[in-house]
Amino acid sequence: MPNIRHTPTAPTRAQRLTAGGRIDAHRHDDHQIVYAGSGVVAVTTDAGTWFAPGTRAIWVPAGTVHAHRAHGRLDLHLVGLPAEDNPLGLHHPAVVAVSPLLRELILAYTRDPGDDSPERRRLRAVLRDQLRHSPQQPLRLPTPADPRLAAVCALVHADPADARTLAALGAATGVGERTLSRLFRSEFGMTFPQWRTQSRLYHALRMLADGLPVTTVAHRCGWSSASAFIDVFRRSFGYTPGTHKSRA
Repeated sequence: MPNIRHTPTAPTRAQRLTAGGRIDAHRHDDHQIVYAGSGVVAVTTDAGTWFAPGTRAIWVPAGTVHAHRAHGRLDLHLVGLPAEDNPLGLHHPAVVAVSPLLRELILAYTRDPGDDSPERRRLRAVLRDQLRHSPQQPLRLPTPADPRLAAVCALVHADPADARTLAALGAATGVGERTLSRLFRSEFGMTFPQWRTQSRLYHALRMLADGLPVTTVAHRCGWSSASAFIDVFRRSFGYTPGTHKSRA
């Protein structure tokens, strides 16, 4: 990531980004929570891309070079925490679940960043407590280091509906299925089907944020039916694609 901006203090604020809007690569000396009040936010580092709709938030630890991208109209909420204040105990980016209470706490805390009243400090304490108990969610697309793996990932990203097996994708790129299977596990810590589901969910969120119908998104992202897509989406995000469209 060239032209990396260094902003020592991670800001706490709310801002709006139009669809496709970006915040270029930068880093903070603080930790930061990134939350989408509406739309979908994607945070990209050298290690991969983490993505989150309104039931999830992204944890960006201090010192991590990262960039933001909006899918759909994004109401972005940022919460900065000092480097010594790490309620999650994590030193790598992660996606965490956002309960209805945590959502309201984030919205309220970012509403008036300049407020330093005792009431707001108590709000921050409750926010930290809720964050500490938020489970992690496997919503990320790791960046492949091996060029053989990168070639296969590029094919799937180019056409999420591509139903070819790993063996067929390997044949198209000149790599054996066993080698690719090993690379998915060693680099990504997941199997090819698990990774492809993550990729399809990411593309589905983007398409829904752009206003495409649920059935269209299901077919463009490779699900055999809208009902199959709805089931996977609900298990991953806690609500249906139709609800996501209305929130976005």
